[in-house]
Amino acid sequence: MAFVILDPCGPEKAAECVTVCPVDCIEEGPDQFYIDPDVCIDCGACKAACPVSAIEEEYDLTPDQEVFLDKAEAFFANK
Repeated sequence: MAFVILDPCGPEKAAECVTVCPVDCIEEGPDQFYIDPDVCIDCGACKAACPVSAIEEEYDLTPDQEVFLDKAEAFFANK
């Protein structure tokens, strides 16, 4: 399972998560940061570092939050 960055990231775009990721799977997009679900090793370092609590584990997403996983997959599919 991967971690997913949710909507609180959008207005804040704090980059603490990027600097702590041991596999460099977090990239900045036009509206927020995204975690590559195919590269994420599920270590949780990003979630612990996020100052706005914008990161959740994929299996903890509510149905209305699943759109953020879809956005991350689409962001990295175009790379």
